[in-house]
Amino acid sequence: MDPMTAEERRAHLRAAICSRDDQAVIALLRTRPWPQNALQLIGDAIIATLSQHTDDDTAGLARDCVVELRGRGWAGDDELADQLDARLGTGAARSLRPLPVDLEELAMVLEGDPLSGRGRLDITTGEVWPAVVIEYSRDLGDDDVDDDPDRWLSIDNLGSRSGYRDMQEFIGTIGDPDRADRLEIAIEGRGAFHRFKNTLARWPAELQRWHDFSDERQRGRARAWLAEEGYHPMPPS
Repeated sequence: MDPMTAEERRAHLRAAICSRDDQAVIALLRTRPWPQNALQLIGDAIIATLSQHTDDDTAGLARDCVVELRGRGWAGDDELADQLDARLGTGAARSLRPLPVDLEELAMVLEGDPLSGRGRLDITTGEVWPAVVIEYSRDLGDDDVDDDPDRWLSIDNLGSRSGYRDMQEFIGTIGDPDRADRLEIAIEGRGAFHRFKNTLARWPAELQRWHDFSDERQRGRARAWLAEEGYHPMPPS
């Protein structure tokens, strides 16, 4: 029996990815079932490993991940599955340019307050610039913030609508009817996000599951947005 909880395994997986420890990634992914709400993270880990070497073990994990992504069908899942298929040579590669962008940073700007202004993506480096950083750099007279269209890709802040739908869908995964009812009440009206998290805080395991669920959804939406702009994320060097 696996001594680690799903949350612990997800945390170990993230640590292995950040440290580019391919052997640890593969060892963690051999144990099933995979951590819940982690397919986007797992797919990126497998791609990073495939970029270094390909063996039957890694290729088998990649094929399994493709099947699960296609079956789930969240935003960004097909784009990630296409990228894995292309790596395996089992599907046609889309004409997307690789970019070492942090999907979590991109998601934060994409789903930020529309009133805060547009962010930017540096397509020469993959760096994400929130509007506040752009304005601060301009105030300092930083010549690095220019308007070169060959360097910058504008990022519109799309607001919290997708995040609100995430809360609704997450409530549908709650097995306890009383908890689900409390959460349904919490997301009514202004301040829904704050009340939702405060209500979830009563049940730490559910709160952690929400964080994993939300991170996964945002990561997928960022990937889908990037694909629409003609790019796919690659692990930073």
